[in-house]
Amino acid sequence: MTHPVPAGAPGAGAMVTSALPLPLVRRGKVRDVYAVGDDRLLVVASDRVSAFDVVLAEPVPAKGAVLTQLTAWWLRQLDGRVPHHMVSADATEIVAQLPELAPHARALAGRAMLCLRAEVFPVECVVRGYLTGSAWKEYRHAGTLAGEPLPGGLRESERLDPPLFSPATKAETGHDENIPRAAVVERLGSVAAAELERLSREVYAFGRDVAAARGILVADTKFEFGRRAGQLLLIDEVLTPDSSRFWPAAGYAPGRPQPSFDKQPLRDWLEGERAAGRWNGDAPAPPLPAEVVQATSARYLDAYRRLTGSELDVALTR
Repeated sequence: MTHPVPAGAPGAGAMVTSALPLPLVRRGKVRDVYAVGDDRLLVVASDRVSAFDVVLAEPVPAKGAVLTQLTAWWLRQLDGRVPHHMVSADATEIVAQLPELAPHARALAGRAMLCLRAEVFPVECVVRGYLTGSAWKEYRHAGTLAGEPLPGGLRESERLDPPLFSPATKAETGHDENIPRAAVVERLGSVAAAELERLSREVYAFGRDVAAARGILVADTKFEFGRRAGQLLLIDEVLTPDSSRFWPAAGYAPGRPQPSFDKQPLRDWLEGERAAGRWNGDAPAPPLPAEVVQATSARYLDAYRRLTGSELDVALTR
């Protein structure tokens, strides 16, 4: 069974959580991960949403389908370039392989991905093409990123040429922490560290060029990799609004924050609640108005449409 939101409530029609007849490996902020035998995983992206490290009560319709299908779209583009873990993101194909999921086929449509299981590297591989987010905060304070000096005189949202490979720890709770590249070598060895950086740069460069042709700047993004039978695989989500900052190229100007194709309407509303003293930043967050939920959903769908050139099948968002 799945747990949708009742009609009439903010986020109506969205999936809050899944409950499938498979062994549950973990339930993250967004994804529910199930074991399929010993060598595969079924990853189900719910419509749960988090902001400021708080999971909100109201889900965002279509979010899970956007994350899954956009990742699948990118991985298909990367076939033959970068090895990855996706077996299928087509619910019909998945149910054909796992007939016990037939009663859940409609709920899984669009949001489920069957993947190869891999040993996950314990680092986030972040590539920054522009100076923003935590990198800008550290640079503004100390002129560094993860303690390593950057050139002087850079402005907020400045293009970084070449892009920076900026690894981070994988935090179970709270924020990931930027770490020096040398720390990755210490943890994984020089050969694996160099290969992770090479693959990260290759995927970022490909995604940056594809997105630029569609009027989108990839400000930064994070990748995860795993090892399977000695081969490095690109895993988890790839170049989505949750793992990346997408900015509209039209109107871009360094020296200030940029609008983005993600949960910005949700963050802006919560920031307003915090500034007004109606929220202290801890869980639970205040209930989201329906118009904020709808505006956030529209941002995700717009990012999918702009990048892929097609609308997300509405049947996958209900």
